[in-house]
Amino acid sequence: MVRLSNVVLLLSAASESLAFSSIPTAGTRLLGTQLAAMAPLDQELELWASSAGYGQIDKAIPAGSSGWASFRKVTVTNPPESEGKPVSFFVKSSSRSAEEMFHGEALGLQAMYECSQGEDSLRIPKVYHYGDFSEGKGSLIVMEYLNLAGRSDDRALGKAMAKMHLAPATEEAGNPNKAFGFPVDNTIGGTPQPNPWTKPNSGTQEWIEFFRDHRIGHQLDLAGDSYSSKLWEKDIAPRLHLLFEDLQGEKEIKPSLLHGDLWSGNIGSADGKPSIFDPAVYWGHHEAEWGMSWCAGFTQTFWDGYNSIIPRDEGFLDRKPLYDCYHQLNHYNLFGGGYISSARGHLESLKKKLDAKEKAK
Repeated sequence: MVRLSNVVLLLSAASESLAFSSIPTAGTRLLGTQLAAMAPLDQELELWASSAGYGQIDKAIPAGSSGWASFRKVTVTNPPESEGKPVSFFVKSSSRSAEEMFHGEALGLQAMYECSQGEDSLRIPKVYHYGDFSEGKGSLIVMEYLNLAGRSDDRALGKAMAKMHLAPATEEAGNPNKAFGFPVDNTIGGTPQPNPWTKPNSGTQEWIEFFRDHRIGHQLDLAGDSYSSKLWEKDIAPRLHLLFEDLQGEKEIKPSLLHGDLWSGNIGSADGKPSIFDPAVYWGHHEAEWGMSWCAGFTQTFWDGYNSIIPRDEGFLDRKPLYDCYHQLNHYNLFGGGYISSARGHLESLKKKLDAKEKAK
């Protein structure tokens, strides 16, 4: 997938801004014939900017494309402000429907934005609009444009991640019932990720069932590896609760908003604050966020920042192979190769841990 960080490099390399050739300059009234003559995306953007009170489209900078969408940076003649500065917009468009392409992304970004307010928080782009074209085939999503840069202060990143994980599950954040899951299914890479809601006010037991069925079980079904499936179904899944015995009562697991696919390629900074992007968002156990830490490059400084707000639980290292296994299986389903050996290794490690826990009883 094309990353937003790559988009920024494309933008930086652009030699000049390109104005919409079919859009009149600011202050000129658009005639109906002119609007009708525009390309569908240009027309949709002009209609959106006008209805939102942002004036007219001023300029656009091409920002590359992926196999499924094209990107551009857009400015308007009467922009809103963010932190005292005029907002520019990052626009993705596709020939496919908004429900298929942008609904999950929009809800995920909106949830992350709501859960990252206040000082020392993540810098998440605000979503301004998404939907299907009014006329013709196609869809778009319009979000705040961020001047993304490389990864900066690891301690600040750790603290900002902890703040997002501790943000309450609310209606504004898309989780009024305080459950595990997400309002829509989404994808992790190119793999479907099912997110059915658990019951309201869910806790540790509901999380165990969710991760068992809709994370590991789901990936194993896709992988079709009989060794891993048998190991999981016979020796691990029936005893999974033993890994969570320290998370009962006052330590009951509560839903945290997760980025869901946090590796080094999805981490950067914007306006001097840490930023994360290209998520696979859902509400889950905060420890599940670290299932990709094997390729995230988290330093001890990062963990010091995170654990200064959310201390490490006693059973964290026992559960880590479980959360790593989900992403190793996903990588196998995406890319094949040796990832299945890594997934098997995590499952074998879990069996040994569970055997030891049963023996100690």
